[in-house]
Amino acid sequence: MFNKLRTRFLIVNLVTISIIMLVAFAAIYIFTYRNVQGDIDMALHRIADMQQRGPGDGQGPRGPGGGGGASPMDKGPIDPYQPERSVSFTVQTDASGAMTRKESKFTMDDELYTAALKEAQGIGKDTGRFTLDGSRWIFMAKPVSSGQQYVFMDITAQQQILTNLIYTFAAVGLLTLVILYFTSRYFAGRSIAPVREAFDKQKQFIADASHELKTPLTIINTNADVLLANSEDTIRNQAKWLQYIKSETERMTRLTNDLLYLTEMDDSRTGKLHSRFNMSEAVENIILTMEAVIFEKNLSFDYDIQPGLTVLGNNEQIKQVVMILLDNAVKYTNPKGAVHISLYKQNSDVLLSVSNTGEGIAAEHLARIFDRFYRTDTSRARKQGGYGLGLAIARSIVDQHQGRIYVKSVVGASTTFYVQLPRMA
Repeated sequence: MFNKLRTRFLIVNLVTISIIMLVAFAAIYIFTYRNVQGDIDMALHRIADMQQRGPGDGQGPRGPGGGGGASPMDKGPIDPYQPERSVSFTVQTDASGAMTRKESKFTMDDELYTAALKEAQGIGKDTGRFTLDGSRWIFMAKPVSSGQQYVFMDITAQQQILTNLIYTFAAVGLLTLVILYFTSRYFAGRSIAPVREAFDKQKQFIADASHELKTPLTIINTNADVLLANSEDTIRNQAKWLQYIKSETERMTRLTNDLLYLTEMDDSRTGKLHSRFNMSEAVENIILTMEAVIFEKNLSFDYDIQPGLTVLGNNEQIKQVVMILLDNAVKYTNPKGAVHISLYKQNSDVLLSVSNTGEGIAAEHLARIFDRFYRTDTSRARKQGGYGLGLAIARSIVDQHQGRIYVKSVVGASTTFYVQLPRMA
């Protein structure tokens, strides 16, 4: 699926870039083509005007048959606007189309004059183009008193410029597409990586949720079968089976509530209003709630709460974070172990730390400890009624408060969770 997505991304990207390059190259070519054609037409008209202003205009042919060209003196002064890089000449005909005069600044064979005139007359228009001996020519015909005057100019160099421009565009376009292919392939992989990760997490989330729901559903179904098999027995005698069903139903309710809460947190549609509140008092209230549980488990407990620390957020959500961390610390502390909670000011933030002695968390688990349904010890967590959602909920709440939550652990010694929140002055 992701390979198809990457391929589709590549195709769309390359097609889009190709269209943009094609439009850009076409615009450049059209602009250059018009400029070249304008220069050619201007040069052609200037040559025609120069020949008409020359002293030989209207004097008929020079010598028998018009000769092989005019002498330098007969050509008149050189027009400073005539393009010196282009070969040009003029041919004048009588009313029947026979050549009566030829004139050029360049030395050329008589056959060229005849062949060019034949090509121009064959086109039958006042202007046109043709190829002669591998060269491209343009001509313009003007009526004169005795017939027609044809002006010819070699435009091979100008046409070569346009041809080279097309080859250059093709080479640049091809090279650009090759570079873009590999570049787009690299960035496509980078762009799809978060989508792949999110998709994998979603699959894992669905699999984990299904697995967690499967266990209580199996227990409920089994106990219901037992009740149906002993339908004539009294409710009092069947009470334990009903109690199992009720217990598993309550587990499923807690699980679904936690899942719904996480979904609301992810969508940022919890509707909770943030206001300024005393976090020191919120933490102390949770400590008072948990003291009896900690005492019952025979754990050593101490705390250090700096008074008067206020933050901007939701009081109930922050209390829930403290409860989750403190409850986990109590659950995973070894018998006669110690739990410590502290809250103090750190620069412009408030730092909450909850630590406990115990087995600790191995380094390979630290990066995923806040993932949904992730547990370092599945069997132990299941015995303690955990689903691996508590820390995920805590992280979602802290993220919503623009804070930071992280953990440090020493295997076989202790684990400490930290919550860092912006402090209100």
